[in-house]
Amino acid sequence: MANRPEDIVQADEHRLKLRNTRPEDYEAVHEIMEKVYRVLDGSWSREQFESQISRFPEGQICIEDHGRLVAAAISMIVDYDRWGDRHTYKAITGNGYLTTHDPNGDTLYGVDVFVHPDYQGLRLGRRLYDARKELCEKLNLRRIVAGGRIPGYVDYQDRMSPQQYVELVKRKELYDPILTFQLSNDFHVRRLITGYLPDDVESKAYAALIEWINIYYEEKEKLIGGAKQTVRVGAVQWQMRPMPSIDDLFQQLEYFVDAVSGYQADVILFPEFFNGPLMVQFNQDNPAEAIRHLAEFTEPVRQEMVRLALAYNVNIIAGSMPEYDGKFLRNVSYLCRRDGTWDKQYKVHTTPDEQSYWGLQGGEQVRVFDTDFGKIGILICYDVEFPELPRLMADQGLQILFVPFWTDTKNAYLRVRRCAQARAIENECYVVISGSVGNLPRVENMDMQYAQAAVFTPSDFAFPHDSIAAEATPNTEMTLIVDLDLDNLKDLREHGSVRNLHDRRLDLYRVSWLGGRKDEG
Repeated sequence: MANRPEDIVQADEHRLKLRNTRPEDYEAVHEIMEKVYRVLDGSWSREQFESQISRFPEGQICIEDHGRLVAAAISMIVDYDRWGDRHTYKAITGNGYLTTHDPNGDTLYGVDVFVHPDYQGLRLGRRLYDARKELCEKLNLRRIVAGGRIPGYVDYQDRMSPQQYVELVKRKELYDPILTFQLSNDFHVRRLITGYLPDDVESKAYAALIEWINIYYEEKEKLIGGAKQTVRVGAVQWQMRPMPSIDDLFQQLEYFVDAVSGYQADVILFPEFFNGPLMVQFNQDNPAEAIRHLAEFTEPVRQEMVRLALAYNVNIIAGSMPEYDGKFLRNVSYLCRRDGTWDKQYKVHTTPDEQSYWGLQGGEQVRVFDTDFGKIGILICYDVEFPELPRLMADQGLQILFVPFWTDTKNAYLRVRRCAQARAIENECYVVISGSVGNLPRVENMDMQYAQAAVFTPSDFAFPHDSIAAEATPNTEMTLIVDLDLDNLKDLREHGSVRNLHDRRLDLYRVSWLGGRKDEG
């Protein structure tokens, strides 16, 4: 950041200068944060601090006094539509490493502002906020958004709700050391969110989501060859191996989540019945009884997947697992988001084999899920062979369809594969499939596996010539890491050589949903 004449302030013995933060400033930053955030987690680590600077050097600003760093502001850029108003601090900041920084985003996100206690009262916070506004205008960003703590609420928690507290602060009836300052700097409150900083005892984990609008923002015209919106997906081709305990399963799960998230993936897909190895514990003379015992592990596995999604800042589609409520035995896939929320999709169509061996019943609902990277659907294995389901999803804005599958022979696999490829073309979306490989001796009805994970695309000039973005080596434990361009889908739907969704004869036919059971949650 260039130093302008007004960047230099003479105030008694102080000589203050605004500049960009450098890696060698860490010790000074560490000292200030330890003083300011005694009630929270203290300072960033050196690795986090250096990652912030390397990812977005322009957004890291500090003030020095005679060469001594005394205040700083940390920022990044995000595509705000990907996150929305219900994010957490840890998720949107990539656990402080700013791995979520998106140079093509539209919003400057305020990560932190802190001032040395000895320098509070010199309006240094206001200068840092003004520098952020200047940066927002310079980069032609739509807004500045930040999650503001409300530490004064601790004194009023027994008398009013946090919403009432924020409203009284806005009306200047109450003073909050952070929110009052932010409002005085031309920010407004978008909404109140909870769980933003779980360890913030003073704010009771609440935060005021504040926003400053850049009135000089000019809508960017998309040019050919311009920046693309990409989603990085990881598909795990899972090796079936006997596992005597759930801890063994957790260890293998974390290994893959750690590995794939290390490539900054947005989402990881596991296969159908990936927890099948736990069935080695049960008497396989009765497959129906064994699968119901396996269902006892489903809830702890889901909880572990949610924990991993939060810890590794990645969305996880937890393949599928059996769910038994004493009345219905169903096959369920969990979407575990990196903000700690989760959803589920039941397998709708059960195969004759699943019915005869296990007594599995189908669900009666299909959904499109909102995520921080787009609109997705989940169809478990056999469901992808029924074109009506993805067509219903496409009408709800489906962009990526995830298909966890389990097949034992090549011809069974090819049914899934060929149908998944057709769904990508018919519905102008991406389709990601992943299955398991290897063998499970003494596990009735799940003893053999055949799979080849793959990512399929529509068939047009913007996509690979064979409509295959990537595919794994058959029957080998491995992962696929693939970048998917969502803007290509938009272009296809408007300007494609053919437009399958647009050109449907809705005056002659349509697919409609008749409704489902109310007990699916």
